[in-house]
Amino acid sequence: MTPTEYEYLRKFLKDNSGLDLSADKQYLIESRLMPLARKAGISGIAELVQKLQGGSRQLITDVVEAMTTNETFFFRDKVPFDHFRDHIMPEIIRARAAKRSVRIWCAAGSTGQEPYSLAMCLKEMGAALTGWRVEIIATDLSQEVLEKAKAGVYSQFEVQRGLPIQMLVKYFKQIGETWQINPELRAMIQHRQLNLLHDFAQLGTFDVIFCRNVLIYFDQDTKINIFNRLARQIEPDGFLVLGAAETVVGLTDTFRPIPERRGLYKPNDPRAAAAKPVLAGAAPRMAAVAGR
Repeated sequence: MTPTEYEYLRKFLKDNSGLDLSADKQYLIESRLMPLARKAGISGIAELVQKLQGGSRQLITDVVEAMTTNETFFFRDKVPFDHFRDHIMPEIIRARAAKRSVRIWCAAGSTGQEPYSLAMCLKEMGAALTGWRVEIIATDLSQEVLEKAKAGVYSQFEVQRGLPIQMLVKYFKQIGETWQINPELRAMIQHRQLNLLHDFAQLGTFDVIFCRNVLIYFDQDTKINIFNRLARQIEPDGFLVLGAAETVVGLTDTFRPIPERRGLYKPNDPRAAAAKPVLAGAAPRMAAVAGR
């Protein structure tokens, strides 16, 4: 790969997915894109770049999906789900007692383990949510991973990663060597393709937004832009959940951390976020670089 080809691909990926590669990641591009090139009958990176420059829509989609990360597992990192069960939902239940509805957005749902983990948490609350309208929206850049999420079928290895055995028995059915999450939980999730760099106002407002292990792949201006737009989609008393390596501190005042609850944030005055201009160079477009 020539330096010119690498710089083209760096800019292409940032513009189309938000992925911000450093100058020394040629090996990553080659390891991800050479198998794709071979499968498509393309001789190498040079020809791949030529076809991208020619505007091959399917190839653009394939390259972005090949480069985005979809590492995820059930109840990943545990702490956010403890927060969800012990702090977020009890507060939401009190605050929405009259309305009896809750909207949750998984802003990088990947192959479904995160939204299904939340669905299981909600089911475990039992009578506390009887009569409630529960809506979980799971979005991702990749249509391929969304199809897997919709099917809810996982290998033995996947269900062994983070999923308590009692929940496997309770919420899954074994089909040969795979496990499928039961229809009731699958029906709780709406899966939609979305690039976080694009406008997401059409999704409406949410009580809880999980946006974990995604923003670490973006540059600072893009992070700020997304935080400011997330603030417009969250209820004033809602919750934002970020990954362990992510923070709003030093980037935006639209959210504030909750003391002693790692990764958990509350919105500040949403009118302040709405008044902020969109930063130049961070025009709406996302990668669901799913580190869920």
